[in-house]
Amino acid sequence: MKITLVGFKKEDRFSVGVTNDEDTELINFLNNKGVDIVPTIWNDENVDWSQFDVAIIKSPWDYHNHLHEFLNWLDHLERLGIKVLNPVEIIKWNSDKHYLKDIADKQLPVIASEYVEKGSSFGKHFFEVFGADQLVVKPCVSAGAQNTVTINRDNFDKRSKEINEFLKEQDYMVQPFVEEIKNGEWSFLFFNGKYSHCSLKTPKQGDFRVQHYHGGSISYPTPDPVHIEQAGTYLKTLPQSTLYARVDGVLINNSFHLMELELIEPYLFLNGSSELQENYYQTLMTLIS
Repeated sequence: MKITLVGFKKEDRFSVGVTNDEDTELINFLNNKGVDIVPTIWNDENVDWSQFDVAIIKSPWDYHNHLHEFLNWLDHLERLGIKVLNPVEIIKWNSDKHYLKDIADKQLPVIASEYVEKGSSFGKHFFEVFGADQLVVKPCVSAGAQNTVTINRDNFDKRSKEINEFLKEQDYMVQPFVEEIKNGEWSFLFFNGKYSHCSLKTPKQGDFRVQHYHGGSISYPTPDPVHIEQAGTYLKTLPQSTLYARVDGVLINNSFHLMELELIEPYLFLNGSSELQENYYQTLMTLIS
């Protein structure tokens, strides 16, 4: 069985603050396990995809900038009869942040969200909608805090002009600024719905973005089992099993609230750990056997 681990054309900015090349380490580990697996770039026109039995969508970190092309490529893999992990249906659903409404409709704790359609104008009423003095506005299709801005009543005139320019291009979502993000964003990693490990991403002083390339720091505390169980609840709503899932959120009144459910291209924080790579390997073997 021939497998490919799919990534993207590397950009240095995504490597800032990361000491491990997770994809290379994972491929080496799987090769040593006897798995026939090679890396590919999802939009490399020279790749003959028909040679693969399984395509693991691992790190296509630029997919959001080429969404139509990316989704068409996934359809192409399906037409070739290639098993795609995570499943194409799940990836398509997860590619647009409207999915958070689907989860909230199931009465699970999600950071409150409203949506603004492409071509609309951003209004002050969102402060009243959320009862908040500061808001976060982000694209419905994005990754890595791209074009994500904060806006408050004092800078509304300036920031709203910027947001209205963004709205010419695509839909956006609006959320209240959650002060708890200053304590860090928890990432719980699950393989086939089974908890593996977690990380805590903390923004640098004066920022709200937790990504390492925005100056955020990463630690690995021992989580409360209650929070692990709460994070796992979101995966029970999925229609299919997933090789990997990263459940990102914050603790509000010591209860986990979802910010993002990462099912397309999350960094997995394996950190070269043979134990964590073994978790991944065992799950992969279960799903392709």
